[in-house]
Amino acid sequence: MVHSCPISGRKLQIDGVSPTIDAVPPLSRPEADLDLVDRIATSTGLSPAEAARVVEDVIAFHAEPVEVYVRRRHAQLKTFGAKNPEIFARIAEELADRVVAAPELTERQLRRLVYG
Repeated sequence: MVHSCPISGRKLQIDGVSPTIDAVPPLSRPEADLDLVDRIATSTGLSPAEAARVVEDVIAFHAEPVEVYVRRRHAQLKTFGAKNPEIFARIAEELADRVVAAPELTERQLRRLVYG
């Protein structure tokens, strides 16, 4: 029997056994992350596989390099018609609030990250 995997585009081959956390790829720091997966699964009612996916998504989001974040946010905000001075001020504020605070960047540094 083939079931959908919580990781997009993959299928799980399961022969009469229900999927478990073992079916999910290993996390970056197994001991700490598995504790977090267990806590998320318990508190939200998600399956361990779904909780592991959530944890991986959050870790990936916070591991995004500053340069990639700045370019991505600039493109997003530009899509909604925002102008560069407003965009760069907003990105500078957002960077200060990230879990691992980015260095304080001037508008010129932000502009150079976007346009090279």
